[in-house]
Formats: sequence, structure tokens, C-alpha cells
Amino acid sequence: MSEIMVETTVHAPVETVWQCWTEPFHIRQWNAASPEWHTPSASNDLRAGGTFSYRMEARDGSAGFDFAGQYTRVVPQQLIEMTLDDGRKARVEFLAAHEGVTVREVFEVEDTHSAEQQRQGWQAILDNFARHVQQCKT
Repeated sequence: MSEIMVETTVHAPVETVWQCWTEPFHIRQWNAASPEWHTPSASNDLRAGGTFSYRMEARDGSAGFDFAGQYTRVVPQQLIEMTLDDGRKARVEFLAAHEGVTVREVFEVEDTHSAEQQRQGWQAILDNFARHVQQCKT
């Protein structure tokens, strides 16, 4: 199965980046690919064997879905590996960067949407995450 990688560099301490990535309150603030979508609920049991579920919905109520799965490996402030509910694998790396932390996501491609649509969507969410962290640290 082919993989896609997206990344962004966040100008903040790794502790802040990790907190914003993993705490449900923060996840609800940044987990959307566009302003028309939002995440009204999120749960996160951040440990190997723990599960996560983020409910993503169109703000107009026309569509929604759960992004969910199980963690297979968690190295605090460094790495999260998971299996999504559809069986695909994904990982998130938190890498020291010159002025902060590079967050890199690698995920297996699914069959419903084109690889480019998936890359754009995941990158848009990651860009929202970076903006959220900047707001949190100021």
C-alpha cells in the first residue's frame, strides 16, 4: 500500500506541540480541513493499545464521520503510531527543528479519494494545527 507524507514546522517548544496534538480540548480546536468543517467531540487514550476517536462534521450538518483507531506505539514528545479503524497504518513524528518542532505525518492511502485529495486534506488539517499552536503560545 502506498503512503503519503505531510509536514509542518511549528515554532514552539515540543511540550506545547505535544499537548496541543494530544489533548481533546485542543484537538477540537484544530482538527478540520476547512472552515466549513469542525470537530465537535474528541476522545484520546494516548498509550499503546489505547483508542482515539475524533468526530468530524460539516458545520451545516450535511455530513460527518468518525476518524478513529488504536495506538500501537507512543513515545512521548517523539512518535505516535496507530492503526486506523479501516486497517490503514499511520504515524506522527515530532522532530526537533531549527526554530521549533517539525510535525510529520505518514499515512497509508485509502481507496475512496484520490491520493492528491488525501494529501491536501491532511496537509490542511496540519496547517490548522500549526496556526492553533501559535495562538496557544502567545
